[in-house]
Amino acid sequence: MPSFERDSDRIVIAGASSLLGAELKSLLEESKFASWDFRLLDEDLAAGTLTEAGGEPAVIQPVEEGSFERARLIFFTGSAEFARTNLAGARQSKAQIVDLSGASLDEAGTEPWFEHLERLRGSALELDAGLLQIPSAPAIAAAMLSYALRPLGLNWLSLVAFHPVSEAGRAGIEELESQTAQLLSSRSVGQPIFDVQVAFNMAAQYGTQSRYDLRKIRRRVFDEAQLALPPDGVIPTVQVLHAPVFYGTTFSATAELNQGLERKQVAEACAHAGFAVQPKEDPGPSNVTAAGEKVIQLAYPEGDLYTAKRWFFWGAADNIRLPAWSAVKLAEKLTL
Repeated sequence: MPSFERDSDRIVIAGASSLLGAELKSLLEESKFASWDFRLLDEDLAAGTLTEAGGEPAVIQPVEEGSFERARLIFFTGSAEFARTNLAGARQSKAQIVDLSGASLDEAGTEPWFEHLERLRGSALELDAGLLQIPSAPAIAAAMLSYALRPLGLNWLSLVAFHPVSEAGRAGIEELESQTAQLLSSRSVGQPIFDVQVAFNMAAQYGTQSRYDLRKIRRRVFDEAQLALPPDGVIPTVQVLHAPVFYGTTFSATAELNQGLERKQVAEACAHAGFAVQPKEDPGPSNVTAAGEKVIQLAYPEGDLYTAKRWFFWGAADNIRLPAWSAVKLAEKLTL
């Protein structure tokens, strides 16, 4: 067990002004951590923002010397660049670090976690790990599908994730909102965040002036899924496409199994892995049905009309709530 002070009840949220940071703080305040001492940190641009924590007024602070002192849990919920800059300082505190930014994928010894992972891989979480990682929603979906279908003779798996603008924070949401209004009134659209039209448009890449790169996001999803899977597991191929939606990750997946199966068998395997599988007659999950949910919804699996071994999957998850809730559940395990 890391050598932080056992009587410490300090939680540091680094990236507190982000949508993910705000959601995590809200969920922590509804959990057994409600009475703990919250310290809210972020990049200099967000420092000084007035918010609240534990029912009391709080100001988001910049990261300074001593910002991580006496912390028992540190969560990184902002950009990967911000997390990379401050990981070394956080590690000096000897707190247990939970990364939701993707920055820890560059670090040796990172331990992934999401609900069901320990059961699926057949091994318990290494509680002594100083750096723990919560994958993004599409990576959790990809890993869970690989685990679910492995007993059915999985040969290969491919997943396409549809990326919402909320992954770029409030600025991304505002850009989609303003572009939608501008296009409906026949005005030219501003593109400061994505450098491309994101309203009424699908895209495989943002503009060259955007700080967001869908190819890097695709790599993060792939790396997160690979980290969560065993060495002999089937690593899914991944594509990430922009979708003109505010919230919610949806995904389409195709798998090939080496045996003929009934739909019920495939659906039961997915449910056992942790998916909320919808009834056959249900229209299926969507950004709307997934909003606020803590599980990944999955439509009833469909077999290929011409190839008995090929299967299609459609699913949806709340891209903010799912990782934030996973981080809270992990925190509960770490502080038993």
